[in-house]
Amino acid sequence: MTAPRWTGTTPLNPATLPGASSPSPVINMASWIIQMAVIVLSVFASSSQGKRDKELYCSACKALVDELNYSISQVDPKKTINVGGFRLNPDGTMKDKKVLLARSESHLSELLDGVCNSMSDYALHVDPDTQHKQYRRFAPRSSGATGDFPDFKNFQFDGPEASNALKFACESVVEELEDDIISVFSQDVEHVQRELCSRVSDYCKGSRHTNDEL
Repeated sequence: MTAPRWTGTTPLNPATLPGASSPSPVINMASWIIQMAVIVLSVFASSSQGKRDKELYCSACKALVDELNYSISQVDPKKTINVGGFRLNPDGTMKDKKVLLARSESHLSELLDGVCNSMSDYALHVDPDTQHKQYRRFAPRSSGATGDFPDFKNFQFDGPEASNALKFACESVVEELEDDIISVFSQDVEHVQRELCSRVSDYCKGSRHTNDEL
């Protein structure tokens, strides 16, 4: 059999030539699967953002701030750390750059690594007057400490599931706001809860209880 000849009057379609092959069904299927996976992941991400428990994430953000403030307060306020930036003084001696340890980037990063472990000391608290719900600290920070804690009867202890949920929310906040958290705390910004939990993020935006002490 002779191959068809091009007459020059119509475009030559390679697919009509003997032995020409169409795109592999396997390749087409793989491409379709990849496209569908991207769409599903996008929808899931959007859905997850929309279904975030407002009370849970707002409480996690405020608890994180509260725990960091306490940890910073336990460091000697006069203790400093070298952060590089060595330079030569007029007399020829070397002068290194020092910052306060408590609010140094390295110390704050270290605190962030373990701050969410403290979420097991929190439980859902229901205000007896307003019925407002938020996670609050119920455990004293040190043995023998009494503290001014709300009545335990207003707490709802739902087991490790609730604690794990708060910890997960805390870890999400750290992951999303790590740079902002370090920046705000290193500058000793006032009203840190409001700054991080309402202005920088929207975890507590619109909440009347943004500045409640935990």
